Order: sequence, then C-alpha cells, then structure tokens
Amino acid sequence: MVQHTATQNQETLKEFQDAVNMSAKELEAWLKTEESLSVGMKSSEDAESTGHQSGRRTVALLHKKKSEYDDSDFNHMRRVVSYVHRHLAERPEGDIEHTRWRYSLKNWGHEPLKD
Repeated sequence: MVQHTATQNQETLKEFQDAVNMSAKELEAWLKTEESLSVGMKSSEDAESTGHQSGRRTVALLHKKKSEYDDSDFNHMRRVVSYVHRHLAERPEGDIEHTRWRYSLKNWGHEPLKD
C-alpha cells in the first residue's frame, strides 16, 4: 500500500469534503430508500452494491473525528473523490432528478441537485 504524507492526507480530506455534499443524516436516510438499493454493481444477486457499501463507509467517516482517521479512511476518501469526479463527467442530458446516474452519485455521498 502506498504511504501518503500528512499534507497529501489533508488535501484528500479537503477534496472529500468538497465531493461529499450530503450530511451523515441525509446519506443515512438516502441509503434506506428503494432508489438507493436499486442501483449499482453487485457481485451476486443478494449482495449489496459497491456504491451502497461505500455510502455506509462514508457515513461512518462523517461521524468520526478527524483526529481518528487512519490510512484506510484516507484511501476510502480517495475512492469517493475519484468516483464522484468520474461520474460527474458523465452527466446525462436533460432532467436528472429520477435517474440511475443521480441515485448512484447519492450512494457515494454526492447530491448533484445541490450543485
């Protein structure tokens, strides 16, 4: 695993805070919806999607004190930032309110209608 400096981790935290524009409470509520559960890649029929797992991990991070973050937490933050940036670049045309694209982003903690 790559070791990152404290400065790199601070930059990661800033990017994560910019990418995740939902509060822990908003994300927790969203993850309980049918829409949230309806999207994302799953490894098997009963498995939880990657995005849904990420959302649960992000909620845990939002509840955690910054002083408690470890390398695993910063690595998750990097995954979230990467996903959100990549997915935003694929924004579909037209109204996005009821799209799988928006639902997927919300699973990762980003509500595009807040932009």
